[in-house]
Amino acid sequence: MRGYTYTGDTRTSVARARGFELPMSPKKTYEVLNAIRGRPLDEARDFLENVVALKQAVKFRRYNQETAHKKGIGPGRYPKKVARSVLQVLQNAEANAEYEGLDTDQLYIFVAASSRGRIRQASMPRAHGRATAWNEQTTSVEIVLREREEE
Repeated sequence: MRGYTYTGDTRTSVARARGFELPMSPKKTYEVLNAIRGRPLDEARDFLENVVALKQAVKFRRYNQETAHKKGIGPGRYPKKVARSVLQVLQNAEANAEYEGLDTDQLYIFVAASSRGRIRQASMPRAHGRATAWNEQTTSVEIVLREREEE
């Protein structure tokens, strides 16, 4: 992800933010972003805070093999690390919207995209002078907020 995936009109009624190569799972990030896409800003922020507090689970639609069912949603988990990072990017997008003079009460999540980042390679020391590869996945996240059009 070199730039933003959203290439629409960025001069009016749109605020965006992204996190580049955040140390979190791409699969869990995919599920969290699917859960908040299209929601109003306040509702998405409350949802992510509830996930961090383990009060509300994220429904896993695609990467749900051997995932335990949660009450009322089916297969789901509580990806705290991902929710915390996405919440931070969401707060950055909200601050950008305020700076651009957008009405924060009318904002909703228009684009929520992620892509796999580089794999950080490291090694973990083991017994008898050996080492095991310890690769950490990274994920890039993009969030675009847009004002609801009044009818």
